[in-house]
Amino acid sequence: MSNSTCVSKQLTWPPLVKIVLSTYTGLLLGLGLLLNGLALWVFCSRMRRWTETRIYMVNLAVADFCLLCAIPFFLHSLKERTTDTPFCQVSQGAYLANRYMSICLVTAIAVDRYVAVQHPLRARALRSPRQAAAVCAALWALVGGLLGLRWALGMQEGGFCFSNASRQSSNTMFFSLLGFFLPLAVLVFCSLRVVTALGQRPTASPDQAEATRRATRMVWANLAVFVVCFLPIHVVLMVVVATSLNTSAICYALVITGKLSDANCCLDAICYYFMAEDFQEASSLASMPIAKAHRNENSLSVTLA
Repeated sequence: MSNSTCVSKQLTWPPLVKIVLSTYTGLLLGLGLLLNGLALWVFCSRMRRWTETRIYMVNLAVADFCLLCAIPFFLHSLKERTTDTPFCQVSQGAYLANRYMSICLVTAIAVDRYVAVQHPLRARALRSPRQAAAVCAALWALVGGLLGLRWALGMQEGGFCFSNASRQSSNTMFFSLLGFFLPLAVLVFCSLRVVTALGQRPTASPDQAEATRRATRMVWANLAVFVVCFLPIHVVLMVVVATSLNTSAICYALVITGKLSDANCCLDAICYYFMAEDFQEASSLASMPIAKAHRNENSLSVTLA
């Protein structure tokens, strides 16, 4: 969210901007926790079959929920301008882990869609709830391992925490850049191929045509949310790495784009919840027969896959 090059700069915000930023953070936490909590409740208690999509979505909601829980502690840790403390290491580590886990899971969902749409015959062998669970477990392990490596390199550079004034300008930022631009390339490729394939499919009925349009809108919306939330901060980080600039403008840009990236936690839930009609139906199920509920879950998998 921010960089150690800014710790020595006391950023001065106009009073109105401070109010706006505080209000934004409060709304983000309240709305994000509510939406992701609701998503977890629906996925875990109102749907009866564990599909590939459901497994990915539960993990994504968990990552977003944990990131939101870490934000208050993360922001407080940025005020500590001393050497690393266990509090700042844990809070900032949790923040980074869940941010990049969210990025990895969105990418995994895009790959899963790509396989389902572009390779339907192979999909039966490549896609299963067990394999989706294995992919999620591997991603959690990968993110955790890379975070540990980042911690080790950070300690060699003077400290892990962003607010550590002795921390030198960072090779560790390359981890952040790689953790975004590689998934971005995969996401763009998979999304474009899926949209192209959906557009070329013949439609036998108006209902099928509407389902195709809905799925296409979902793919575009997911890609747009990913780019809008995560691209700005990583562009700023890339500028810092390339130029070693340490100006107030860079510091302001890091703060603003960092807060924008946090909005992904809410927008993920909105995209995958409000734009998925079948998810809405599942969330309102009270006493629907099991057979009909199963049909809704299957259609959700098709819509999101």
